[in-house]
Amino acid sequence: MIQALRTPEHRFENLPDYDFKPNYIEDLKGCEGLRLHYLDEGDRNAKNTFLLLHGEPSWSFLYRKMIPVFTANGHRVIAPDLLGFGKSDKPIDEETYTFHFHRNYLLQLIERLDLNNMTLVVQDWGGLLGLTLPMEMEQRFKRLLIMNTALINGQPAGPVFAKWKDEIVSPKNVDLVQLFKKHAPGISDADAKAYEAPFPDETYKAGVRKFPKLVAQEPHLEGVDTSLKAAEFWNTKWQGDTFMAVGMKDDMLGPVVMKHMQALIKGCPEWLEIAEGGHFVQEAGGELIAKSALEYFNLIK
Repeated sequence: MIQALRTPEHRFENLPDYDFKPNYIEDLKGCEGLRLHYLDEGDRNAKNTFLLLHGEPSWSFLYRKMIPVFTANGHRVIAPDLLGFGKSDKPIDEETYTFHFHRNYLLQLIERLDLNNMTLVVQDWGGLLGLTLPMEMEQRFKRLLIMNTALINGQPAGPVFAKWKDEIVSPKNVDLVQLFKKHAPGISDADAKAYEAPFPDETYKAGVRKFPKLVAQEPHLEGVDTSLKAAEFWNTKWQGDTFMAVGMKDDMLGPVVMKHMQALIKGCPEWLEIAEGGHFVQEAGGELIAKSALEYFNLIK
C-alpha cells in the first residue's frame, strides 16, 4: 500500500477560472489505493477528444484558458492531474515517483476511459511522458499539439536545466508562487497562488521535488530506452497532424529545444510564436494557442 496525502478540498475553493467538475478513479491498475483526479469537460460523445497533460510543478489548472476553447467547438477534454499534483493523491515517499509509474498511470487512464480520436496536448513533463504514449496505442491518437517540451535522451540537460533543478530541489519548501511568477511572465498573483493550492506544506511536495531528478542525463537511467523509441516513432512512423507553439521567453525548453523537436517530428510545420510566453506558455498564450490549433486542424465549429 502506497502511503499518500490528500489535499483538503477547501484548498481548491474560489480558484480563478477553475470551476470544472472533478472526476476521480481509485482502482486504476498499478495505482491501487490512490485516488486519481481528472477533468472531463465537453460532450462525452464528441468525435474528438483532447488529452491535456501538464508538467512540473503544475496541474490541470494550467489548461483553464484552453479547455473552454476546445469545448465551445464541440470537443471533449480530458485533463488528468499526475500523481503528486493537483487534486490527485500525493505519495509521501519520493521513491514512488518513477518515469514508468507515471507513464503507466496515463496508459491505464486512457484504457479505462477508452479514449479515441485523440489530440495529444503536451508541455514540460506532459511531453516527456506523453510523447511516449502514442507508439503503444497508435490507433487512438490522431493529432499532436506540442508546447515547450522535449524527450529524455540520456544526455546532459545543460546549465539552464541545472539551475531550474536547483530552484526546486534545494529549498526545504520551494515557493511555487515565486517560481511561477519567474517562469510565467505577467501571471497574476491570484493565478500564481493557485499553483501552490495543492500543497499545504512541504510534506505534500515529494513529487515536486522528485520530478527534476527524473530527467535522465545518463544513457542507462530509467526512461531513456522508452524515450528513444518514442523519438524514432515520431520521426518515422507518425501519420497524424501536428501543431507547435513556443513560449519564446523560455530559456530551458524554448526555441532552441523546440527547433530540435520540430525537426524530429515527421510533418511538423512552423511553430506559433508566443512572444511573451515563458516556460508555462499556456499562461500567456493558452487561448490563442487553442484557437490557432483548432483552425490548423480544421476543427473549428
